[in-house]
Amino acid sequence: MASRRSAIKVRRAEPRDAEALHATFSTPQAQAGTLQMPLPSIELWRKRLSDVTATDYLLVAEVDGVVVGNLGLHAASTSPRRKHVASIGMSVHDDWHNRGVGSALMSTALDIADNWHNYLRLELTVYTDNAAALALYRKFGFEIEGTLKDYAFRDGRYTDAYTMARLRSAAPASSTSLTTKNTKSTKKRPETHRKAAKTARKRTSS
Repeated sequence: MASRRSAIKVRRAEPRDAEALHATFSTPQAQAGTLQMPLPSIELWRKRLSDVTATDYLLVAEVDGVVVGNLGLHAASTSPRRKHVASIGMSVHDDWHNRGVGSALMSTALDIADNWHNYLRLELTVYTDNAAALALYRKFGFEIEGTLKDYAFRDGRYTDAYTMARLRSAAPASSTSLTTKNTKSTKKRPETHRKAAKTARKRTSS
């Protein structure tokens, strides 16, 4: 296995990654943290990787050529009223938890979301007992918005999940600076009017 100091490379997934994704979702913790079913099919993953649209992203993290995690960034809706929203789902191979894989995937996804797709809102769901995932999401600015009771059936019982979201400012820096300039010019107007009025009074008195 690669050492802890090996570089984590994030790239877009390809059909050749089907076996690696199959291996990740075959590990107990990765499977328990998602909606994946037991005994996943390699062919199913091949199909999923072939069907990814151009506007959606399925990213993989690899170390020394071995895929150790994945993340999906998907447009939330085709409606123009929801074009500012995307959803995220991710998983890391059990052998690579707490080794920076999740952070590497999330950093890349947020760069794409913020700087290339201009998404304002990112959404995700996470089981309430997944402490490691919750810590990761909070680290990147996601906040809990609600609890989904009996969200999914897992290991013979129903499990709750949190719905989380990350929002960023919709106003670009240029708009902010323009607003500031307009505000300053507005503040100067009353002073100008006062000087003009004072001059007029002097002329009248003389």
